[in-house]
Order: sequence, then structure tokens, then C-alpha cells
Amino acid sequence: MEANAALAVSPENCYDIIKYCRHKGETAVNDLEQNVMKAKEDENALADLIEANRAFILRCAAETTHRYITDSDDEWSIALLAFSEAVRDFEGGKGSFHGLAAIVIKRRILDYLRSQSRYDELSVTPDAFDGSLDDDTAGGVELAVQRRMGEEAADAADDTAERARAEIAEMQEILHGYGFSFFDLAESSPKADKTKRSCGVAIRTLIASVVLLAKMRLAHLLPIKDLSAESGVVRKILERHRKYIIAGAEILDGDFPILAGYLSYVKEA
Repeated sequence: MEANAALAVSPENCYDIIKYCRHKGETAVNDLEQNVMKAKEDENALADLIEANRAFILRCAAETTHRYITDSDDEWSIALLAFSEAVRDFEGGKGSFHGLAAIVIKRRILDYLRSQSRYDELSVTPDAFDGSLDDDTAGGVELAVQRRMGEEAADAADDTAERARAEIAEMQEILHGYGFSFFDLAESSPKADKTKRSCGVAIRTLIASVVLLAKMRLAHLLPIKDLSAESGVVRKILERHRKYIIAGAEILDGDFPILAGYLSYVKEA
């Protein structure tokens, strides 16, 4: 009886226990949010946050791929980049950070798996980048693909395709920061010559301006108002072909010699 009495909990005690547990949970959430906000500005804080959430990141990757993931897998690297992206995009007080991170990790890994699937069976053709494809095949700066041509394909062509795939994979990571994929560019690519020239002017203006380029990269948005004023390209074109212009600027301002070769018209725009 005495033991049972000792274990008895009054309604008041139950309320106190619930309040205590809730307080602990809120404290943990607040601590996480504070750590995320610090990680936005401090690389060491980001490294600490990643280490503290290592099991969470691996679990998200494993749930997406439906297999066991280790830090030696490519999916681990993709998940780390996605986690860092979630840190950058998180706004305190607007939902769960872990919820956001789980969504971003899943999306990026699925994008990666889709891209790898395409790479395995498809190769790149430069025609898509110089606008010479017909209307049934989207033109412009997009990943134009065609079935491998067979045994007669030269080793040099295979090597170029391999290097192109590497450039596309790197560009894919950059474009993820802007909220879209390299494979989304087909929808944003200009078809008419006049529009293509206008986009070329916008890209050239963007990469020639340190200020405009910095604004784009810091906000991960195309500075449409300022770019329109400086380039003379109307806002409607900039808005409609936003993804194409962003990708073009990142390609030409980065180390992407193969992809840049398909944008040579920009210099003439």
C-alpha cells in the first residue's frame, strides 16, 4: 500500500509534469533554431550543426533511397548540400527546421537520382545550346539529350560527354540554390531569335556588373528591376526567362568550358 501510495500522482502533479515536458520540448526547439540562425553566418557553427544532426541527415537520405546510406555514398554528399541549403533558407518562427530540411534533402536526392538515371542512358548534344533544334525538341541552354549513337561514336565524343556530365552535375548543385533544376531550363529557354538576343543582352549585362551578380547570388533571385534598367531588356522577358538568364550567367561566370561553348552567341547579342 505504501509503495502504491508513493506511485500515486495527483492531477496537480500530472499538470506540472506535462508543463515541464512541454517546456523542455520548446527549449530544445528554440535551441535548434538559434543554432540554425548562427550557422547561417558562421561556417564553424554550420559544421557543428551538421555533426549534431548527422543521424538525422543519414536517416532522411535512407528513407528517400530506401536503402542504408553511409558517409561514403554520393547521396550523403547530396544530403549535406541539401541540409546546408535548408539552413540558408530557414526563417525562424516559420515552422520546423527539421521539417524543412527533410523536404529539401528528399527533393535534392530525388533530383540527383533522376539525373543519374538520365546520364546512364543518354548523352549530350551541343545542338540544344545553340538553338538549332526543331520545335519538338526544346532549344536554348537546356540539357539536350539523345540516345547514344552506337558503336561508331568516337572515344573523343565519349570523353566530351563525360566532362559535360560533370559540368552539368556541378551546375545542378548551383541552380538548386535558386530553387530550380538544370532540367527545368527547357521550359524557360527562348525560342524566337529576337527573344534569344534579348536574353543574351541580359546575361551579358549581368556578368559584366559585379553589383548585379552579387545581388543575384546573395538573394538567389534575378534582380529584375535593376537588370531591366541597366540592360534595357523589358521586365516581361526577364520574368519569363528568369531561369535561363540565371543559368547563363552562372555558366559564363564560372568554370564550365563545355557549357559556355554553347552560349557563344551571348557575346554577340
